[in-house]
Amino acid sequence: MNVFPNFQVYQIVYLEYKATRLYAEVIQTIEARQMCWVRPLGLVMYPSEWFYSASGFSTIEDAPTVYDLRQGADLLWPGALFRVALDTEVLPLLAQLELQEGEKVDNFNALAARQQLNQFIRQVWQAHPDVFNFHDSEYGNYMSTHIYNWKDVDQWIVLR
Repeated sequence: MNVFPNFQVYQIVYLEYKATRLYAEVIQTIEARQMCWVRPLGLVMYPSEWFYSASGFSTIEDAPTVYDLRQGADLLWPGALFRVALDTEVLPLLAQLELQEGEKVDNFNALAARQQLNQFIRQVWQAHPDVFNFHDSEYGNYMSTHIYNWKDVDQWIVLR
């Protein structure tokens, strides 16, 4: 039996796959369905081999790519895949997002962020088919009988 993580509202968590992490704020946990409603903050894509020390990344090219997702849609996602983020991870991310907020944000940047998020979510979904086995729930019936392409999955994931 899977143990559902004990996340608190407003806690920052992350979802990791390969060299990418999605950081999000917990809005609500749905323990009966083993799901978390989260509000994405940022998607951090690390170079395949990155090195971080007290002085920072070795060169500017080695710095991770950060996509601001704070104006995007919420996600309803299995809680078992999330981990609690440490303050030492979250504070630099929030600082980076604040720096980016001061820059001109255009539709191209927002579209690129959304596309990266959709690709990341697709990869995680495909990598963990056992976690997305919903045969005992209302959502499972929807998932198993109605989702045939990613457009449908995106509609199921997005809450707002």
